[in-house]
Amino acid sequence: MAKGKKEGFAFAKINYQIMLAGIALLVIGFVLMAGGGSDDPNVFNPEIFSFRRITLAPIIVLTGFATVMFAIMKKVKE
Repeated sequence: MAKGKKEGFAFAKINYQIMLAGIALLVIGFVLMAGGGSDDPNVFNPEIFSFRRITLAPIIVLTGFATVMFAIMKKVKE
């Protein structure tokens, strides 16, 4: 082991907490995007084009990805 290096986790506790929040946002976004299909393939369901699936869910997913990236990049003062 090199002089002055500590062994342990790759990130600090706050990084993992922020990362978990980002993953939670990703899950919420994908759950909001789900559904809207039709049981009968011959019947069109316009619900697939709702505000929730077209606008809100992708914004939440992108926010989740940005949060995870922030958690990875954040440096913690020792």
